[in-house]
Amino acid sequence: MTDAKKDVLRPTDAEAIRLSRTLLRAARHGALAVLEPESGWPLASRVSVATDCAGRPLILVSTLSAHTGGLSADARCSLLFGEAGKGDPLAHPRMTLKCRAERIGRESEDHASVAQRFLARHPKAALYADFADFSYFRLEPEEASLNGGFGKAYRLTRDEVMSDAAVARELEQAGAGAVAHMNDDHRDAIALYAKHFAGIDDALDWKMTGIDPDGFDLMAGDRAARVFFAEALKSAGQMREMLVQMARDARGREAG
Repeated sequence: MTDAKKDVLRPTDAEAIRLSRTLLRAARHGALAVLEPESGWPLASRVSVATDCAGRPLILVSTLSAHTGGLSADARCSLLFGEAGKGDPLAHPRMTLKCRAERIGRESEDHASVAQRFLARHPKAALYADFADFSYFRLEPEEASLNGGFGKAYRLTRDEVMSDAAVARELEQAGAGAVAHMNDDHRDAIALYAKHFAGIDDALDWKMTGIDPDGFDLMAGDRAARVFFAEALKSAGQMREMLVQMARDARGREAG
């Protein structure tokens, strides 16, 4: 008789879900794996990444790239996130998303919102985003494989990785205006968010790049930070109240 195969996966818990969403939302690039049409072999490339309000990865790629041909021929792909950091690279968290890619044509009603989210995260891409050979793709996750470090492996469903879809649809309209308002009029509050909720005390020029049901993303140059709300929004109407309360809490910590 042989021993039963040991299950190395841990039960998914709130900590694993939070880590998966942090890796996804904080990422500015990832390793995209597609199937090469001519040979059928896996092909991996580095791509710049943003997310839409629901958490679906967004990429901007040229038709001249081999991985774009792979996505067009077979929508199945995988996207690996996670920075290696210091020491053993395998000791740091990383996550692979299995996805199906959808090209967002310029005539699509989603094109403007996808472009806004991506370019807020990668403003230098505006130099070539409108070139005829470049297209946005939205990657629809199906499941995720999360490794939080040695002995911390999880398999997550799509719903565990993604934000609330209904609230995300509401925020798609209000979110862009709120981000612009915060960046124009409340940069002091954004700096406090970075310090007290992302744990970054560096004197950097932080800007908000996107709001979603679970929190918001910040950028300072090439540095990214993720801030989560104390609890996920149940409606877009809660967004302003949540941001105001967080600013009050941060100023209270400053005074204390």
